[in-house]
Amino acid sequence: MTVRAVHHLNCATMCPALGRLVLGIDRMISHCLLVETARDGLVLVDTGFGTRDVERKTRIGGMFHKVVRPTLDPAETAIAHVRALGFQPRDVRHVVVTHLDLDHAGGLADFPDAVVHLHAREHAAAIARATVFERERYLPEHWHHGPKWAVYTEDGDTWRGMPAVTKLRGVDADIALVPLHGHTRGHSAIAVDAGDRWMLHAGDAYFSRKTIERASSPLGFAMFERTMQVDGRARKASVAALRDLHAGHPDVQLFCAHDVDEFTTAIARARAN
Repeated sequence: MTVRAVHHLNCATMCPALGRLVLGIDRMISHCLLVETARDGLVLVDTGFGTRDVERKTRIGGMFHKVVRPTLDPAETAIAHVRALGFQPRDVRHVVVTHLDLDHAGGLADFPDAVVHLHAREHAAAIARATVFERERYLPEHWHHGPKWAVYTEDGDTWRGMPAVTKLRGVDADIALVPLHGHTRGHSAIAVDAGDRWMLHAGDAYFSRKTIERASSPLGFAMFERTMQVDGRARKASVAALRDLHAGHPDVQLFCAHDVDEFTTAIARARAN
């Protein structure tokens, strides 16, 4: 067993315009994980916004600010959380990203020596930025430092019956990429063996727990999910796979990136243990 502890971090608070009216919520968060391993230092799962974002030194679009309304609090950056837990940024040796949207990859530059693990399709999409939409969601400033990319494709392995990349290069801990495409071209969930259970960080495969527990997403979230998707059929298949996982594998702790209630539950469970 090489995972010593898993810390749940909120690396960005967002207060969507008309959130209560349209989505039924006042705020969203960026749920990231900091995994302590026995051999490979710290592994960060997603990064939220980074130092340069909160200092307004990156090109986060005006529409994003108006619609999503991020607070951009320096204390919520992943690097601030790492230091608050008594570690140094250099202790983060690996970053595993669900995808490279600006609110998930903004902190990459705060850990310039870390290897960044992701799906090959996601890396290709973020580098090419082939559409107007992708030029808005991917900010090259977030990887201007030239990360040590480690890219993967499905290799025949499975995790809980789902196609997966079950061995990350240079990482001894049981941490796996589980492709859940649709939100972006190479969007993936991240599975972490926490010892007493598996955790699955589903990224933006869904935005509200109600999507998993009901037959469909709440109306406001359904509209948002369709707006943000690049492949509707793939996204719906990803959601269906997660519903099956939730129903058939109660030993898996499932959560997405932005649901506040899921984050609160994860924090409470971690403290109870």
